[in-house]
Amino acid sequence: MKYTCIDSFSGAGGLSLGLAKAGFEILYSFDNDELSVKTQNLNKKYFKHEANCADIASLNSAILMDQLGIKRGELTLFAGGPPCQGFSVQRIGNDLDDRNTLVFEYMKKVIEFFPKFFLMENVPGITGKRGKEILEEAIDFAEKNGYFIHRKILDAQDYSVPQRRKRLFIVGERIDETEPKFNFPEPKKKKYTVRDIISNLPEPPKDGTDHEDIFLHRSDKLSPINIERIKYLKPGQGRDYLPENLLADCHKIGSNVIGHRNVYGRMHWDNVAPTITARFDSFTRGLFGHPEQNRSISLREGALLQTFPMDFNFFGNKVDIARQIGNAVPPKLAFEIGKKIIESI
Repeated sequence: MKYTCIDSFSGAGGLSLGLAKAGFEILYSFDNDELSVKTQNLNKKYFKHEANCADIASLNSAILMDQLGIKRGELTLFAGGPPCQGFSVQRIGNDLDDRNTLVFEYMKKVIEFFPKFFLMENVPGITGKRGKEILEEAIDFAEKNGYFIHRKILDAQDYSVPQRRKRLFIVGERIDETEPKFNFPEPKKKKYTVRDIISNLPEPPKDGTDHEDIFLHRSDKLSPINIERIKYLKPGQGRDYLPENLLADCHKIGSNVIGHRNVYGRMHWDNVAPTITARFDSFTRGLFGHPEQNRSISLREGALLQTFPMDFNFFGNKVDIARQIGNAVPPKLAFEIGKKIIESI
């Protein structure tokens, strides 16, 4: 049996990677970020389809189905993670965010394709003040159009991903002639640590260039004060462990008041990594310092902690690539969910 998938808001392709390994044939993927699309199209070893730059609101489902040679109801899975920044608890500002409407645009496309399953990923904050009404409206729309809804917050560290990363996953199962069969994957007993994943990498060149054998494995230049800070810290420690003379002025108020206790921090070898964010390339943004070496982790190390393959390529400058890596669904987590969808069929 052929299991087909369209990946929307596909980013650099983390979700597609995992779903393909689970047994899905990715027919089409799209994102409105041109650099992410270029990243997917760089990786022909992993993606047989061509990714396209497209906006979900202007995508014509009927034309795309015709181009792909499928009819409404024939697709196995419509997947995607509408941008989550508008729902993030870290976000400051007005609750209204144009990106929030993309959740309902996603669900409209689901109903137009009417696949056997749909899969949506987002931050847990979508169930809070900023997003609950939007999410429930979208889910109600799906239920009224023939879907049973499964939802669960999964932590990536429970599924062979060496990082703490909680995300909400919503799986819609089309109600045909049988009762719903899907179940979320059970947590695995073994957890992978930072040591398991990046300890075998050689130290990158000190001049900021890529390692001669490992693309994107390079060391960023730190300011003199940040070198002092990172030298002071032991593995697993953040700003709370710095003496006052090494604290930034904005951090001289306790983290119990303003939060951000893990900025200016080092990872711990024998623990999972913190959530790899879109700014993991800077140890000033979290526990993103290398456990031993006086530097932030490299782009390649961040990609490995997100479970991208070592030879997976990325397009763009340093900030672009860090964003693509940090925004991705970890491929190994996507694999586990994809496997359960196929098992339920």
